[in-house]
Amino acid sequence: MATDKNLLSRTRAAVWHPCTQMKELDATPPLAVARGEGPWLVDTEGRRYLDAISSWWVNLFGHCNPRINAAITDQLGKIEHVMLAGATHEPVVELSERLARLTGLGHAFYGSDGASATEIALKMSAHFWRNTGLPEKNGFVSLKNGYHGETLGALSVTDIPLFKSTYAPLLRHTMQVPTPDARLAAPGESAEAYALRCADALEAHLAVHAATTAAFIVEPLVQGAAGMAMYHPAYLKRARELCTRHRVHLIADEIAVGFGRTGTLFACEQANIRPDFICLSKGITGGYLPLAAVLTTDAVYAAFYGDATARGFLHSHSYTGNPLACRAALAVLDLFEHDDVIAANRVKADEFSGILAAVAAHPRVRHFRHLGMIWAFEATDASAGFSARFHRAALAHGVFLRPIGHTVYVMPPYVTTADDMRGLAKAVLACLDDPAV
Repeated sequence: MATDKNLLSRTRAAVWHPCTQMKELDATPPLAVARGEGPWLVDTEGRRYLDAISSWWVNLFGHCNPRINAAITDQLGKIEHVMLAGATHEPVVELSERLARLTGLGHAFYGSDGASATEIALKMSAHFWRNTGLPEKNGFVSLKNGYHGETLGALSVTDIPLFKSTYAPLLRHTMQVPTPDARLAAPGESAEAYALRCADALEAHLAVHAATTAAFIVEPLVQGAAGMAMYHPAYLKRARELCTRHRVHLIADEIAVGFGRTGTLFACEQANIRPDFICLSKGITGGYLPLAAVLTTDAVYAAFYGDATARGFLHSHSYTGNPLACRAALAVLDLFEHDDVIAANRVKADEFSGILAAVAAHPRVRHFRHLGMIWAFEATDASAGFSARFHRAALAHGVFLRPIGHTVYVMPPYVTTADDMRGLAKAVLACLDDPAV
């Protein structure tokens, strides 16, 4: 087995890590992972770390889950991949059927990751309006502080300067409206009242720009890269009404929040709405294989159906609908169904919130918040470099966390136990108590 030292030396020499200033690896080396066991990562020296952020929010049922392993192993003996243009296979058909029943949308189009799902939805929306005689409806509106991926189309509707500013000359101009992030409510203003006030701004924007707007794209209930910004579902309900009234598509980016993360299978359920497009990725395969899906309405699908090739949606990925990834996704859906995961998570979430009560009460903590299987807070006195310092300190206590700026968040796999969470709470408190952090 490779040692930490050897593996880290080789990774610095050969690998360009994502979302990383490579020079920082000198001070904060990446965790040298040898294997995973449930919610735990095990490094090359045998040390264990709780994967408290589900490996960038993708791992739902633990590492090396035997049921997902079995599904992929079974599929390996049948067909590992076949192009989806001109061919089909059982896993992609069954997955599409099941996702349609769960979302109320249909005809799943597949990509490889969250950003590709965003690109698909944006292109599909604008192309729909072109096919229906309204080519001028090709603009997009999104929320301030929103994040939808880092390919050029996705980055165009993203509003995180750290990711976006450098590439501004390459991006298409889009419009942003105020975020309903409850942290921004006025003193004494409820989260619902603030959400509805922000929805008024969306209404004002659409009243002027609907004729040139294809779609409004939104992260339902939680804006992840904004620091787990949580908001009231009343905003989504009003947004649905406004988009319908002004003939603008509503794109629900459920890439991070789908598959039970907010307490319902999809976050939009909490507003009792159906979007025109839903973007899915991350947890769809339980963190096993890259896969994304975009589902839309029958009306959108029908606008592409015809004799002219150019009228079709000519977008593709080499590994679209990969059978191994689809089997992993089907195993994930089986786990949700057979283990009644959503109900079990609600019980766990209440217990975990109690365990984290001491964290919420810590003097360095503000805006402690919780939704489903997500917990987050800001460090009141965080200074430059806080995220890296907290990350290193948490590792020393056996927990893998990566704060977003001054925001510390916990998004554990669903197989995390109360004992695991008690260990996490102890580690977070130790980090907060450390004057060097």
